[in-house]
Amino acid sequence: MEPLEERVKYLFGISIETKMALAEVLSAPIAKAGQCLVNCLLQDKKILLCGQGASAANCQHFSTAMINHLEIERPPLPVFSLATNIANEGQSELLFARQIQALGQEGDLLMALSTSENTNSILQAIDAAHDRGMNIIVLNRRDSGLIANHLGPEDIELKVPGEHPALILEMHLFILHCFCDLIDQSLFGQMIG
Repeated sequence: MEPLEERVKYLFGISIETKMALAEVLSAPIAKAGQCLVNCLLQDKKILLCGQGASAANCQHFSTAMINHLEIERPPLPVFSLATNIANEGQSELLFARQIQALGQEGDLLMALSTSENTNSILQAIDAAHDRGMNIIVLNRRDSGLIANHLGPEDIELKVPGEHPALILEMHLFILHCFCDLIDQSLFGQMIG
């Protein structure tokens, strides 16, 4: 067998093993977070997402799936990625916080995605969301650094184990797809699969 083919099989194996381990550890917290998202939407509130780098792409993917659809046709839902805007020079740490100050309202929900240990813009966003009375869900890595210290008792942190950012991003995307399904099932009763 070719070395590159062997490597691909190895990468599939790591992905499968990680998902199986997460099924044991994160199924209940993912369901709890999914219920928070559903409750937010049922109360006619909105979901704001933030993340940097590749996490921003995951934010955009989730908001697009919620505004349009992922697998079933349904009405658009108020889910917005804050990662599409650009900060003024010298204000990148406040990029998400300022948008939350402008758009966030009590009862809205902030979902923050991060694969790094400490991202100042995410920390500022969490603090701004608390100031606005928003609920918070964080998709993070196992060693969450300072982010965990900024969360309140009602906030939900989903920690993905692993050292490789690409694998953490893949698992975050899978969790976001779980959220899509849970929202569709809860709000529209469409059974998929």
